[in-house]
Amino acid sequence: QVQLVESGGGLVQPGGSLRLSCAASGSIFSFNAMGWYRQASGKQRELVAETTSADNARYADSVKGRFTISRDNAKNTVYLQMNSLKPEDTAVYYCNAVVYQPWTNYWGQGTQVTVSS
Repeated sequence: QVQLVESGGGLVQPGGSLRLSCAASGSIFSFNAMGWYRQASGKQRELVAETTSADNARYADSVKGRFTISRDNAKNTVYLQMNSLKPEDTAVYYCNAVVYQPWTNYWGQGTQVTVSS
C-alpha cells in the first residue's frame, strides 16, 4: 500500500516562504506523475504544481514564478518550495501521485498552510 506523508506546513506572514515535503513509502519512479493540490475553505481542490517521470513540470497560473516543484529520487520525496506567499495561498495542501496504467491515484493526508499577518 502506497503512503504519501506531507510535512512542512504552518503559519507564515505574507511575503514569507515555506517548503512542503511529500515522502512516499516506495520508489517515486513507480509514479508517472506527482504533484501538489490545495483546497481552501469552501472551494474545490485545485492543482498547484505537477512533475512527471520525464521531469516535466506545470504550474497553476496563480503560483507561476513563486512556487517550484522538485523531486529527490534517492529520498523518494517531492518538494514544493513556496515563496512570496500571499493570504490567498492559505489552504490545505495535498500530495498526489498517479500511475497511468492501470489508472491509480494516491493522496496524502494534507498539511495546512496559513498565510496571515
